[in-house]
Amino acid sequence: MLIAIHHRPGSFSEKWIEYCRNHDVHYKIVNCYSTDIVEQLRGCDGLMWHWAHHDYKASLFARQLTYSLEAMGKKVFPSAANAWHYDDKVGQKYLLESISAPLVPSYVFYRKQEAMNWAASTTYPKVFKLRGGAGAENVRIARSRTEAERYIKKSFGRGYKVKSRLNFVKERVWHFKRDKSIKSFANIGKGFARLVLPTEVEKNFPPERNYAYFQDFVPNNDSDIRVIVIGRRAFAIKRMVRKGDFRASGSGEIIYDPKKIPQECLKIAFEVSSKITTQSLAYDFVFDSGQPLVVEISYAFSREGYFACPGHWTDQLEWVDGSFSPEYFMIEDFIEGLL
Repeated sequence: MLIAIHHRPGSFSEKWIEYCRNHDVHYKIVNCYSTDIVEQLRGCDGLMWHWAHHDYKASLFARQLTYSLEAMGKKVFPSAANAWHYDDKVGQKYLLESISAPLVPSYVFYRKQEAMNWAASTTYPKVFKLRGGAGAENVRIARSRTEAERYIKKSFGRGYKVKSRLNFVKERVWHFKRDKSIKSFANIGKGFARLVLPTEVEKNFPPERNYAYFQDFVPNNDSDIRVIVIGRRAFAIKRMVRKGDFRASGSGEIIYDPKKIPQECLKIAFEVSSKITTQSLAYDFVFDSGQPLVVEISYAFSREGYFACPGHWTDQLEWVDGSFSPEYFMIEDFIEGLL
């Protein structure tokens, strides 16, 4: 058995490589951006590549490469079924609706007038989102018809940049207010520098335009629940909503107590993962009159946020106490699928 791994510092690949070294698993480092990547993979049984939503190069070909390798008979992480909807909230809407998952009611429009007609007749507030972005990025609230129409006009006009420089500064200021550390203060300066110097991501991702995507605003949530299912295991955290905001994602205010995780969220996450054949999938839940609703999903997640998890659940909802490595779960399942 020979596993190909594309290594990116700070990604899942660090732990995958560690696992292979510790367990005498044969692996090969490859470069998925090379023109001869298919040739590099000949003789390998599968490829593991943690590609990120903010990687404009990967967004051009990662899905296509995955489909092609699977056509060769190679096993891939993430698989085509696991990754096609990654960082695509509109795609997630169709997928979750198709299997009758409890999704927050969501609406997408591809014609400006249809969107404007809907805005004139719906209730408020509504949450406006771009199809991509993480950590509450590209999420805004429309508290009135006027605000919704403003978002719609821009969506069908010049569009939205995937990365907002002003939002970057606001995030850094918020982190400083939360952490009050020297590091977070220094990051404010980096945020202001971004106002003048655009990043490679900003320069290379095209603007998001010619569609408008909204979700119902679900009130009275001071937190959300993040559940991650990897194979037959799940782990979860409770994320508190930012002070003076409506968003929990990216807040960094996390509760790790497993008793704070509703069992119904775990059941839904396992059930949906089974239906859509996932290897790794993170679910964000909010509650409407006590009923959990899925906000969005993602195959990838920030590793650091889960180091403090005290244990995980099996697919039978049995608690397993003790620290763990999510990346080890991924590669263990990957290897099992090759045997």
